Amino acid sequence: MDSFGPGTIKYKGVFVKMERKIDVNKNLFEITEEYPAVISVLVNKGFNQLDDEAKRKSFGKQITLKQAAGLKNLDLEKLVELMEAEIEKSSTQKTGGAKIKVSGSLPCPVKIPMTEELEKASQELDYEVELDLKSASQGLEWLQDGFDQITSPDELSDIFISAGFDLFFDKDLMDRFRRQNVFKDATGIKELNSDFTEAGVDLLDPEGDYSVLSIVPAVFLVNKEELDGREVPRSWEEILSEEFANSVSLPVSDFDLFNAILLNIYKVYGREGVQKLGRSMKKALHPSQMVKEGGRKADDQPAITIMPYFFTRMAKRFPHMEFVWPEDGAIVSPIFMLTKKEKNEKMQPLIDLMASEKMGKILAEQGLFPSVLPEVDNGLPEKAQFMWPGWDFLRGENPGELLRDLEAEFNKAVEVASV
Repeated sequence: MDSFGPGTIKYKGVFVKMERKIDVNKNLFEITEEYPAVISVLVNKGFNQLDDEAKRKSFGKQITLKQAAGLKNLDLEKLVELMEAEIEKSSTQKTGGAKIKVSGSLPCPVKIPMTEELEKASQELDYEVELDLKSASQGLEWLQDGFDQITSPDELSDIFISAGFDLFFDKDLMDRFRRQNVFKDATGIKELNSDFTEAGVDLLDPEGDYSVLSIVPAVFLVNKEELDGREVPRSWEEILSEEFANSVSLPVSDFDLFNAILLNIYKVYGREGVQKLGRSMKKALHPSQMVKEGGRKADDQPAITIMPYFFTRMAKRFPHMEFVWPEDGAIVSPIFMLTKKEKNEKMQPLIDLMASEKMGKILAEQGLFPSVLPEVDNGLPEKAQFMWPGWDFLRGENPGELLRDLEAEFNKAVEVASV
């Protein structure tokens, strides 16, 4: 039997000697039944099945902790130490009042390293921190469900982090609490990275409610073998043209990015632009599928795939694929953070971490999600432009309601084009 023997964990800044509680040869279901506190740790390490009671039982019984660590290439000893620390936190009455809850979603390429940094920081605090962060690929329905029934700010998490516009700006969801002055930016970010200032894009909230940490840019990957004599499109205007009807793959399943595309196209080109976008769509293909397939010549392959900038890194190995940063701007899906004003002083260490150069570099270097911080080198193409709707538009419209309307308009256009 594998055994780490007596070990140490860091708790409240002090190394504490303790006997191991966790047997790494037990299956995940047994461990999580005995120590429910570790479920969030394992979910944050990529075992999303454990977040569902039925799947926790079925999947968890099939794999030991040792096997699970190997499956995800995780350091088993460090994983056990993290789980032991979580058990210790849950069984020890911390000072400093009620726990702080951090909820939301993070883009898949950066979820694990960012969560690990938050976990490490949490162990240094004198209050409990509950992390409920899921991969962006899971969408936000889990967070939105029942949100309209919340009547008091006390029922909300203390920090929200997510890309996209619908949850944060829907006037019936998060925005109704923003209008009650519940949130306040406490990052201290007063100056933007020159990538944004030179492009004339102001991501600093003039009312000081929202914090923007980074962006997810939507760009083009062009399969030159499928152009059939057409020139490589360099702008969204060309993508919407009749020339590229039934030629484009759109990230419909990537809710945050697709919603950003709908909003920005509507802002610039109106409803007619959304209809043309529907006309252009050939199929809804996740960018990872396109990269995996390599855009192999086939009747149903799109000529252009709209994808997050991150995926172009993997597509460079295909000589017939060309990455294009749109001349009229990569459509922006910002990664927002909302923090409760009344708890900002208490949460300042966590807020400072999220707005730190360390996190900015994780976003920019590991995820190719450009950071707003001036000190971070985002490595973007020279004179890269961005397309984003602006604060006046977001506050003047009701993005949640508008997006539902635009999605219906888009789907109708897709149906008409397919006839």
